[in-house]
Amino acid sequence: MDKTVLTSLNKGLLSALHQDERVYLLGEDILDPYGGAFKVTRGCSTAFPERVFTTPISEAGLAGLSAGMALRGLRPVLEIMFGDFTTLVTDQLVNHISKFRWMYNNTVNLPLVIRAPMGGRRGYGPTHSQTLEKLFMGVPGLTLVAPVNLVDDKLHQAPGDLLQGIILRTNDPVLFIENKLQYLLPVYSPEDLPDLEISLTLEGSTGEIDFLTYTLRVKGAPPPQVTLTAYGYMAELARQAQLKLAYEEEIFTELVIPTRLVPFETGVVSRSVDLTSRLVTVEEGSLTLGWGAEVIARVQESLPGRGLTVRRVAARDLPVPAAPTLEMQVLPQVEDILLGVRKVLENDR
Repeated sequence: MDKTVLTSLNKGLLSALHQDERVYLLGEDILDPYGGAFKVTRGCSTAFPERVFTTPISEAGLAGLSAGMALRGLRPVLEIMFGDFTTLVTDQLVNHISKFRWMYNNTVNLPLVIRAPMGGRRGYGPTHSQTLEKLFMGVPGLTLVAPVNLVDDKLHQAPGDLLQGIILRTNDPVLFIENKLQYLLPVYSPEDLPDLEISLTLEGSTGEIDFLTYTLRVKGAPPPQVTLTAYGYMAELARQAQLKLAYEEEIFTELVIPTRLVPFETGVVSRSVDLTSRLVTVEEGSLTLGWGAEVIARVQESLPGRGLTVRRVAARDLPVPAAPTLEMQVLPQVEDILLGVRKVLENDR
């Protein structure tokens, strides 16, 4: 079993390259021995030198090149070194890549995967620490996916399995959201988390890929009082908060973790909120107009007439500082999740 998210993603890339000669990797500084800024592509250029290309610093040009390769029947995977630089591919992504299939009356496919490491907490400063996926969540024709550091023993969808499946089987563009601190997290199986009861739902598909939604409860706990939902690295912080709330405050939650952010299926979250009447969303991006706001709106629409109590936990609407002490004040921490849960309970009293 993969030890970390990093090794899992690396294994997924190598396996995709091995299984399909149409798979190509492109990105800045991804060749060995460097292996990319976060080492996800390490070993790929050594094993497949003819299909792994290091590139100039021109994200817009790379996106256009990758789109052309996909239109010609290849399966390119483009690494954007820092997710902040997805802003430089916006024209290609929004006005071309996401729309070609529609513009050509469903006669073309565009199997392009763009990997984007998002997030802060490493002191990289305001231009290399952002979480920008919300900018692309309203783009029709674009799928957004965020892996989680969990694996199921039956379905075997570790982060690398998810990435590999998308590369090999989807025929539409996918923005694959990674997180810099998520890379070194362990990939947990249910046996690694004995305090939690984990259930899985296959919720939605893109092409031949089924996307898992994980639901976590503390084993033996009373029915949950609050629904939590989070994705990516924030799901790990939410899991830590879930255990602290249960063991230190006797507040019991149900944590819902989707892997596909767009298109988003509200089924699992809505069913949980139907029981708890309380929802706290957690994300690392800035608060205003974020993923959490959309989730809350959709859940509210799916449960008309219910007096739901909701709260969003997210980054403050400020640039991310480089100084660690200030960065911690801007980005959401476990304590912020604890506070959010306490607040929705207080509002009901």
